[in-house]
Amino acid sequence: MTNKLTDKVTFRHGASVTNRIVMPPMLTFSGLEGGFASEDTLKYYNARSQAAGMMIVEFHYVSENGGPCTKAGVPEQLGIYDDDHLESITNIAKALKKDGNKAILQIHHGGREAMGRAAKGKEVLAPSAIDFDFLDYPVREMTNKEIEEIIKDFGRATKRAITAGFDGVEIHGANHYGLQQFFSAISNQREDKWGGSLEKRMAFPLAVVDEVKRVIAESAPENFILGYRFSPEEIHGETVGYTYLEGLELIKEVIKREIDYIHLSLWNGYATVPTGGEKSFGEYYKEILDAQTKLILVGGVFDEKGAQNAIENYTDLVAVGRGTLVDPEFGKKISEGRGNTIINEISPEQLKKVSWTQGLKNVYTAPEGTSLPPLPNGESIK
Repeated sequence: MTNKLTDKVTFRHGASVTNRIVMPPMLTFSGLEGGFASEDTLKYYNARSQAAGMMIVEFHYVSENGGPCTKAGVPEQLGIYDDDHLESITNIAKALKKDGNKAILQIHHGGREAMGRAAKGKEVLAPSAIDFDFLDYPVREMTNKEIEEIIKDFGRATKRAITAGFDGVEIHGANHYGLQQFFSAISNQREDKWGGSLEKRMAFPLAVVDEVKRVIAESAPENFILGYRFSPEEIHGETVGYTYLEGLELIKEVIKREIDYIHLSLWNGYATVPTGGEKSFGEYYKEILDAQTKLILVGGVFDEKGAQNAIENYTDLVAVGRGTLVDPEFGKKISEGRGNTIINEISPEQLKKVSWTQGLKNVYTAPEGTSLPPLPNGESIK
């Protein structure tokens, strides 16, 4: 039977979403000093409570030494590293859940990417003390004690997300942040139990999954959702952190932990083919997933036709990021049979309606451009 965007989807542990559309985690450039949600943050999420059947909140760093991963001079990345952040995340959960859709919180440790921490004169921790030419600050290798504490921090953050009313958490194992750094042969050159062989490079991400699972079993409702986001390969020219085949081996182990979904971070769209591969990432992952672990793919969807193609041919759910930046009612319009009314490009007129944070406006309207993926008609707002 052909998948439809309006299908109800039930996850392994019983939670259901009303359609196959997901809003992926996207940095809002809106946090206050210390990683707290601002009024701008809440306005943005309030406007997107019907963007999809399930909305995933931008990455929150779980340890004080895990962020912020935003450069100096811009609003900070949001945090969840102590109980002082409970009010902040509770307000975000309320904003997104007000229309009955599911809200997931992405939890994260930045590792070497904690540039905001470096800007404050604090040391930055990484799996290995490597002098990366793309960083303008040094990194220190984590001790075993620090690694163990960070693993516990993922559990503590999960407990806070449960208390705040979120429907689930997504472990961020993508985009060159902490978990991916441990899995990568480029950034992990340890010779202890946390690095070396492929199996040892899996140890940290799998320990995080196990700890989050433990806390969920102790403290969460039975239908609490657990997902894992992953960059399915790490190849930079001749330099290889891991191949797509090695990535599949890690996710096979993650799947054994009986999580609800795997969410692949794909820069070039949902139909992307891995380096040296013959099929799309989606097709390779569908071969290894069990019947109860859902697949989410992200990338390049701005209209109903693109979303439908993704879920018919590549994935169980499709994550629409920039599409929900441009039209905050993307999912609602499809659910109501009004997919043909989705606004699929930005314009000066639409900019007035999207409830972007000031930080997002600054990034996307800057005349010199942005490192973020471009928006359709993005030049019109510069």
